[in-house]
Amino acid sequence: MQHQTAAIECVGLGHTYSPGTPFAKAALSNITLNVGAGEFVGLIGHTGSGKSTLIQHFNALLQPTEGTIRIHGADIHADKATLRATRQNVGLVFQYPEHQLFEVSVYKDVSFGPENMGLGRDEVDARVRKALALVGIGADSFEKSPFELSGGQKRRVAIAGVLAMQPSVLILDEPTAGLDPRGRTTILSTIKNMHDELGITVVLVSHSMEDIAKYVSKIIVMHSGTIFKQGTREEVFADAKALENIGLDAPVVSRLFQELRAKGLDIPGTPFTTHEATQLLHQFLKN
Repeated sequence: MQHQTAAIECVGLGHTYSPGTPFAKAALSNITLNVGAGEFVGLIGHTGSGKSTLIQHFNALLQPTEGTIRIHGADIHADKATLRATRQNVGLVFQYPEHQLFEVSVYKDVSFGPENMGLGRDEVDARVRKALALVGIGADSFEKSPFELSGGQKRRVAIAGVLAMQPSVLILDEPTAGLDPRGRTTILSTIKNMHDELGITVVLVSHSMEDIAKYVSKIIVMHSGTIFKQGTREEVFADAKALENIGLDAPVVSRLFQELRAKGLDIPGTPFTTHEATQLLHQFLKN
């Protein structure tokens, strides 16, 4: 059955802020989607498209105005026990998560979640060490204040704090916002390595087509509170015109190759990343 393989399933999901008042605002309408267990999914769309509202439904921070949402087959609003389990199973990392760091040391900050779950000291310690190792923070930083760290390191510690709770689904809202190019690459590589090593379901919210194209296997495009398009990279980026119409662009290298073909250069394939473009050009020039 479909419910057993889907990590996240929404059927006819809708959300209205301040319903029944003069300030009522429909933020989501008729959202139907399915994210398979272990998938790495990209969620893209302009500011105001409904991305943040949608992901807050995934771990029950918001309750749908209509429709249902299931995590691993269970309706998350069925009862209090399911709701509590959902909040442990679905880890949500907000934009600028380092603003939520508050403990005196890196170790204490990451241990906060597991301790609140009532786990024993040994289990908490094992989880903290594993989570920090996954994000590339060594034992030499455990006793440092989180506020002594660089922006990128702070963000990795904040992500470790969510990972230490061992969620089966990890949702990251613009995890590279405000970082320099090197910091962006480090964070995204870290997330990709975590996905590969842990096999968890990852939903990456981003406005960067290049980031999405490089790391994810499936893309969901949102526009005006609805799902505009969803599918593989190839399916979503194939219709660059449709994306342009809602103010989004296909990755730069994809558009470059389309331009080259329009000018008569018969290069096969469509790359989505610089690495893929280099390989295709190398193959083309070799032939």
